[in-house]
Amino acid sequence: MKKFSWVSLLTLVMVLGGAAIAAAADGDVAKGGHVGFVMAASLLAAGLGVGVAASGCGVGMGHCARGCLEGTARNPELAGKLTVTMFIGLALIESLTIYALVVALIALYANPLLPKLMAIFGLS
Repeated sequence: MKKFSWVSLLTLVMVLGGAAIAAAADGDVAKGGHVGFVMAASLLAAGLGVGVAASGCGVGMGHCARGCLEGTARNPELAGKLTVTMFIGLALIESLTIYALVVALIALYANPLLPKLMAIFGLS
């Protein structure tokens, strides 16, 4: 069986995300359809944002560990200093993923646009 390519996987995610947004936005303003559309879009953006941040940080962590191992292989006497520096670098790289998670949680639970949209559509 043929493997999925990145394009087909991304297309599948977009189709499922579009279906979720369409289901959330039923068009009835009295039921909060447009607000549901904003919340569904926020959910999709938060998921994609954290996913991209985590994958980028994972690649960065791999490069960091590879550099530390190559440095240790070239000069074994510096293994302790390189390990400490690697752990500091890994902590800084991991903090970027945590920042993306915080932004995603703000978009989901403390969405600053939600009260304005509710006022525009008369749902307040």
